[in-house]
Amino acid sequence: MKLYVVGFGCGSRNGMTIEAQTAIEQSDIIVGYTVYTELLKQYFPEKEYYSTAMRQECDRVDYALSKAAEGKTVSLVCSGDSSVYGMAGLAYELSERYPEVEIESVAGVTAALSGGAILGAPLTHDFAVISLSDLLTPIDKIFHRLKCAAEGDFTIALYNPSSKKRADYLEKASEIMLRYKSADTVCGYVKNIGRSGQESCILTLEELKNTKVDMFTTVFIGNSETKIIGGKMVTPRGYRNV
Repeated sequence: MKLYVVGFGCGSRNGMTIEAQTAIEQSDIIVGYTVYTELLKQYFPEKEYYSTAMRQECDRVDYALSKAAEGKTVSLVCSGDSSVYGMAGLAYELSERYPEVEIESVAGVTAALSGGAILGAPLTHDFAVISLSDLLTPIDKIFHRLKCAAEGDFTIALYNPSSKKRADYLEKASEIMLRYKSADTVCGYVKNIGRSGQESCILTLEELKNTKVDMFTTVFIGNSETKIIGGKMVTPRGYRNV
């Protein structure tokens, strides 16, 4: 009666931790969002899969818990890390109905880290991670958090920066940050991290405001000390000043 909540990283085999791979290999059933299960089928084709579409998270997690309660070993999979905008929290919330199920959260490499590595070293100092998706969080609260992070001169990683229904959210977010950050603040983005079609770019905050991205893009906004070194986005921590 075991449920692993597995963060499998960006979706490539190289970006998956050994712990995540082991949990999936030991599982009878793999449960996840359709896009994620399709990614994993190429690496674990022999496994049984169950998937649901976006916005069916409660049904998906309940199914995983119910199968674990039946005696199956189940992996509930999430991209990136299972606890960073993943299903680990919901699994623990719903587990009250399945007290006999043991839950183990398996950490993975979240997009702020894997995307940051592609750009260089943007997160060497204090940083904030903020999702621009307002499906579960009121947009006023998201914009307030952006304001506070920008005012505090944090480097910021933005998840879910845009979609068809939120085509102008990155532009609005950039306008908020431009009140507290210089227009030439070093920024970057990475699309399809570790997957086919990976793209990355370093640009200014002013340029970012007019840039079109999608849900599979992670955006990075530097702090006042972030710079470009050798074509990479770098935020010094201050070691050279000691």
